Amino acid sequence: MAGLNVSIAFFFLVAGVCQGLRWLSKRLLSPGAYGCLARELAGSLQLCTSCLELRMLLEIGPWGGGFGPDVILTLLFLLFALHGASFDGASANPTVSLQEFLLLESDLAATAAKLLAQAAGMGTGWAVTKLYWSWELTQFHLIQNLIASECSSSIRTPLRHAAFVEGTCSFLFHLVLFKLCRSHPIYRVPALAVTVTFLTYVAGPFTGAFFNPALAAVATFHCSGNGFWDYVQVYWLGPVAGMLAALLLYQGNIPRLFQKNLFYSQKSKYKIPKARVVAHEENNEPRRKRKGQKSSSEPRA
Repeated sequence: MAGLNVSIAFFFLVAGVCQGLRWLSKRLLSPGAYGCLARELAGSLQLCTSCLELRMLLEIGPWGGGFGPDVILTLLFLLFALHGASFDGASANPTVSLQEFLLLESDLAATAAKLLAQAAGMGTGWAVTKLYWSWELTQFHLIQNLIASECSSSIRTPLRHAAFVEGTCSFLFHLVLFKLCRSHPIYRVPALAVTVTFLTYVAGPFTGAFFNPALAAVATFHCSGNGFWDYVQVYWLGPVAGMLAALLLYQGNIPRLFQKNLFYSQKSKYKIPKARVVAHEENNEPRRKRKGQKSSSEPRA
């Protein structure tokens, strides 16, 4: 358990450093630069380092440390709850940034800046984690360094099925995100953490359940077993397709591309209650009768 305690300390250290980066950049940078660059970079750095360390525990822990997947899933839930509480609105996920662009919530320049910051954060997180592993503070890290050059692909099913699995995970994640987007963080954060944990438990044995193109590129694209375009199909096209399907199902259209609602009829925002309409007609009926009586009583020419 000593190795596990070192990993937990590493998680808290990374979260603390990234929180310090957010606090410092928020004071030094403009709101636009902070929201598009610094916040996404810090969030991606925190997500990448945590997930790589957790993935190492998942692969080595059961036979090297004697703990089962229940420990990993508990850590995953706690980590994503911590991420949701500390990210300060950052997504650290390219599909979420593309979703905001398609919903007209972000322009092209801001979206491109977010994607670049996420890529830089993931790359920095990978470099930091590799450096941390090279210190070999635990037996887990020693074993990880020995097998790092021979890592195998996380795709353990046919490509079409793998792309469908990643797309389905992305679809369900974005549906939950749409549903909880305006909820209070005290409800949204644990609900998203539960969703990620459940999807990882179900889909992890097939593809690793990344449903985050930037994280998947850092974690598994360099591993042998599949080619670059295989990884693109599974870990990039699959999640993007799942996000688009969730957007169409929830919104009925893609505002950036067209305004017409394909699935849901457009109803008027303002409606007059039927009871008021009936009462209004009944009140007008005596007036019409009085006017009719007056006109009939006038002498005819």
